Amino acid sequence: MSDVILLWDTPLLFEKLFLEYGLECTRTHSGSLGTPYLPACKILVVPTGFANRQYTKIGSGIESSGTRLERFVEKGGTLLVFSPLVPEYEYEWLPFTLKYVMEENPCTPRPVGEHDAQKLVEGVHPPVGCDGYFAETDAYVVLEDDKGRAIMVAKEIGKGLIVATTVHELPAEEFFKCRICGACKVKV
Repeated sequence: MSDVILLWDTPLLFEKLFLEYGLECTRTHSGSLGTPYLPACKILVVPTGFANRQYTKIGSGIESSGTRLERFVEKGGTLLVFSPLVPEYEYEWLPFTLKYVMEENPCTPRPVGEHDAQKLVEGVHPPVGCDGYFAETDAYVVLEDDKGRAIMVAKEIGKGLIVATTVHELPAEEFFKCRICGACKVKV
């Protein structure tokens, strides 16, 4: 069983990062979601650029797997989604409203209330790289940029959590440790 599964089709720096964190990580193509060959995990990560065909071919597989991803989260999994890196994007495969606008935007993230998802940028010194913002959402806004626009949102679904962010930094270890200690391993 893996702690983290990366939905991607080529090697990524994330894999080395998770090894440094002492986490077991598996990389798989989005087409394997829901198959018996995919191991159970606690966290699914959709890296930056998933909808941009210059970087990867996984976008259509993710977009057709919305129901499977939602079930994974309902059972207690964590889905961490980064930016699509296309000019505008609507996350129609997520079980809530989320619309992204691409805009390079180094900023100092401002917390909105308190939420465990904020641990994702713990220890990252401003300004942080952001590749856009969320123009519309009905999820809980966790971080805003300097202009008051949402750059991280979170939504609890069943026993699990979906976190989406436009922050373009390596995620902090504390977020993963927190989510893995409190989550059960879930089959996608």
